[in-house]
Amino acid sequence: MSKAKIITRTILLVSLISFFNDISSEMLYPIMPVYLRSIGFSVLLIGILEGIAELTAGLSKGYFGSLSDSKGIRLPFIQLGYILNAISKPMMALLTHPLWIFTARTSDRLGKGLRTGARDAMLSDETTPENKGKVFGFHRGFDTLGASVGPFVALIYLYYYPQQYKWLFLIAFLPGLCSIIITLFIKEKKKEIVKTTKKINFFSYLSYWKVSTHAYKVLIIGLLAYTFFNSSDAFLLLSLKSKNMSDTHMIGFYIYYNLIFALMAYPLGMIGDKIGLKRTLIIGLVLFSISYFAMGFAFEWWHYVLIFFIYGVYAAATDGISKALISNISKRTDTATAIGFYTSFASVFAFLASSIGGLLFLFNPKIMFVFSGAGVLMVVIFFILVKVKVDE
Repeated sequence: MSKAKIITRTILLVSLISFFNDISSEMLYPIMPVYLRSIGFSVLLIGILEGIAELTAGLSKGYFGSLSDSKGIRLPFIQLGYILNAISKPMMALLTHPLWIFTARTSDRLGKGLRTGARDAMLSDETTPENKGKVFGFHRGFDTLGASVGPFVALIYLYYYPQQYKWLFLIAFLPGLCSIIITLFIKEKKKEIVKTTKKINFFSYLSYWKVSTHAYKVLIIGLLAYTFFNSSDAFLLLSLKSKNMSDTHMIGFYIYYNLIFALMAYPLGMIGDKIGLKRTLIIGLVLFSISYFAMGFAFEWWHYVLIFFIYGVYAAATDGISKALISNISKRTDTATAIGFYTSFASVFAFLASSIGGLLFLFNPKIMFVFSGAGVLMVVIFFILVKVKVDE
């Protein structure tokens, strides 16, 4: 593939789809708990709702990734996934019965499960191993730019229409609709995907571990260990709140972090292709540890400006890079399964991380941040000591 064609038409379209979808989703992220409380949800019920939703996303990522590989197609999974994401937004505003809210929220996460493996496999199919960092970085940059625009739109809306949350859910449907429309312009290269005859059930993707390479196993063990220590970003925001920052400042820092993430994703993808994806991943994990250790002892506003900058660079050096690594060490016909297997278990480990993080945060926020920072440092040591080549 020539240098001029690294970012193909399909890669650009998929990136734009993620951009608009993240505007839609992240527009609601800051106000979701507040909205749920306003319609009668208790903190416990919110926790149960989010737990079920994330479990749905996690389990379905593996299944639909495996199904995409089995059928030899990507686009239908991507389209249906984004349709479910989009329609779930107005569903949550139109009816507020708990069962309906559970249905809508679960539909949204099911949509994520449907699209994730197939979308990432399509990106992988569009490029070569030496350009994976650039491609996944480019996509992640657009995705995260949407995550910056969404909360900014929410801030403007709530400034003029405070506490009128339902309309924001309806507004969020519009960028979601843009994502659906853009999927219609993607042309899938079906002849490049080889169909298989294996039967697929909901948990059949678990068998991929047995047939995967040693390099894949080493990489996944390290990534899942990192996920276990990486508690929800919500704790970073709660830490700001505990320093008596306003909601506006808190959301402002979240936007700032996403902007750094978006701007650095493609450059760090390019660096990853040059110096090695594994080396870039390790650098990112070190930055995570630095930012978490610092977060436990920060108290001045400029401390947080620096920390969230480092945290944004860390995210850019790990998120797309990890998927690029997985796609490079898996067969072309198994890419969606390989990514789906990882993202499925990552969802479970993220749930565990946030649960443990929440308990530690309630006891003492400093302990939580030090625990996470130290844990990820151990993952760095693991990747350095284990002499298995995972860059190809």
